Amino acid sequence: QVQLVESGGGLVQPGGSLRLSCAASGFTFSGYRMSWYRQAPGKERELIAVISSAGSYTNYAGSVKDRFTISRDNTKNTVYLQMNNLNPEDTAVYCCNAQNSRVYWGQGTPVTVAS
Repeated sequence: QVQLVESGGGLVQPGGSLRLSCAASGFTFSGYRMSWYRQAPGKERELIAVISSAGSYTNYAGSVKDRFTISRDNTKNTVYLQMNNLNPEDTAVYCCNAQNSRVYWGQGTPVTVAS
């Protein structure tokens, strides 16, 4: 059974940091490109970070570049999103995505940035 389980979301003050995790099971994690998406209330889903299967390539949306870092540990079947200098515009539900010949989605973890 394929599972992507996100964790690490919550409430944080502006300027703060969070680290999201996405634990994968049920498929060959090391063979999949992994991405983080987010969807803010009333907005469309946004692709914010991508990492290649081996972790050698990453790419970011302009809205998060230089603040967020995507990484992965193929020995733990987990992808991470380190988020620094958060601002209220980062408030959203964050989901991880696995893509190869198939596409898998997690349920998401909410992040709220507010004072």
